[in-house]
Amino acid sequence: MAALPAKLRLQPTTVKSAALWGVAAATGALYLVQPWSWIKKTFLEKPEAEQK
Repeated sequence: MAALPAKLRLQPTTVKSAALWGVAAATGALYLVQPWSWIKKTFLEKPEAEQK
């Protein structure tokens, strides 16, 4: 990376900004779609025991 000019090198602030925008985009997408019933069914409810 030493051969790249300073403007083209990956900066820590750039990585941090990209990560924060990714989190914001994922949160916004979840808010718009709102799959709360799927999240509840998948992660919060205990599976029922099978009865024969």
